[in-house]
Amino acid sequence: MSRPALAEVDLSALRHNYDLACRLSAGGKALPIVKANAYGHGATAVAQALEPLTPAFGVACIEEALELRDSGISKPILLLEGAFSSDEIALAADQDFWLMVGSQHQAAAILDSAPARPIRVWLKIDTGMHRLGVDPQIAKALYQTLMQSPRVAEGIVIATHFACADELDNPFTAEQIRRFDEGTQGIDAPRSLANSAGLLGWPQARGEWNRPGFMLYGGSPFASSHPEGDRLLPVMTLKSAIISIGQVPVGESVGYSSIWTAQRPSRIATVAIGYGDGYPRNTPNGTPVLINGKRAPLAGRVSMDMITVDVTDLPDAAIGDEVTLWGRGLPLNEVATHAGTIGYELITRMPLRTPRKYLDQ
Repeated sequence: MSRPALAEVDLSALRHNYDLACRLSAGGKALPIVKANAYGHGATAVAQALEPLTPAFGVACIEEALELRDSGISKPILLLEGAFSSDEIALAADQDFWLMVGSQHQAAAILDSAPARPIRVWLKIDTGMHRLGVDPQIAKALYQTLMQSPRVAEGIVIATHFACADELDNPFTAEQIRRFDEGTQGIDAPRSLANSAGLLGWPQARGEWNRPGFMLYGGSPFASSHPEGDRLLPVMTLKSAIISIGQVPVGESVGYSSIWTAQRPSRIATVAIGYGDGYPRNTPNGTPVLINGKRAPLAGRVSMDMITVDVTDLPDAAIGDEVTLWGRGLPLNEVATHAGTIGYELITRMPLRTPRKYLDQ
């Protein structure tokens, strides 16, 4: 038998979440974001599951796009960070990669290039995120320049990115939408504002193109219950099994640094999963796991290959029993909160060591 630690990836749940993104797009298109190895789920498998349903994909960089091409994905692929060199611009033209233009420097590189065919461009406007994007005051002039260039294909999309859309009571998203509207006056082009949080929580942000990412994988970007976010289904379930059970007397400690000490005669289960498998080392005592569907608390430091769990209150727990670390029955965001991080980080940091098992019900 192989080591029991694995990540189950439910492709039917993935398609359910993408269908929700499409319905929320209300006539617009939903471009699935599969960067960072499809948020840890496996870019090739995720893209192959969605390709019959989607008009294009989004990734961070050309290396991620080439991986999809090498796996047989033929739909256009948007590079969210654009091209970094003239070689990449030429390769983008050859491979039907679309380029985000997030600066005057990137625009100039395309205008000075000699691609084999015109390149599809998305022009990003900085409405307050202050990472990438051109000043709204020059957006119209730059759009006109790009549109008139024989190096740029028809159908430029105008885009921006939200800083606080996951905070539904934060007025800055409305301000970013206002800045976007003001900066794009007189530009007759498709718009793309909505990321997952924008698509789920800000109807006024939905445009001709929308960019669902985290929501595709079943994670709500919101800190509390939300009518649309609550309709998402978890795609990844991180699982393992109990490999040992021992008795720990009162006063004895468990694991590295002795951060957990038995306050009663305790029964401790060792589970074959650790930070080498993607379960975060800083997850504290008391964080829940599921053993045969029942909650039990983490007890002791997470090590590279193992965790220890207090199963004193689960007398039927036995060696070989299934353990769920997050996913079906145990929300990713709940575990992330215990670990002092966000669900995005937990899934995107999943190492290749942890096998992915794909389910398609």
